[in-house]
Amino acid sequence: MKKTLMIAATAAFVMTGLLTTEANAGGFNVKKCKACHAVGKKKVGPSWKDVATAYGDEATLAAVFKGGFKVEDRKSIAANAKWKRKAGMMTGQYKKLIKGHEDEAAHELFEAVKRGKI
Repeated sequence: MKKTLMIAATAAFVMTGLLTTEANAGGFNVKKCKACHAVGKKKVGPSWKDVATAYGDEATLAAVFKGGFKVEDRKSIAANAKWKRKAGMMTGQYKKLIKGHEDEAAHELFEAVKRGKI
């Protein structure tokens, strides 16, 4: 009985590790971003491909994140009134998900665009 419990606990630990690795890329959890963003299509927010094009490189996007992600610095939002109205929602998500992970978030966005998916 003890051996069975040990095997079950080990399997659960391994599976939890696998699931966490899948949901986290570079220490940054990208799973929640998919609710509003996709790589190649516009959803609630702009496509990540459009965001990558607007900023040009990871360092530029990371600098915007590190600067507090001010609405006036958001190139994709400035270009679209629909997304400008949703800026407050993204500010909240920035504080929950990106703040403290600025470099990783920018890196993962550009990597997702290269791979063609998140």
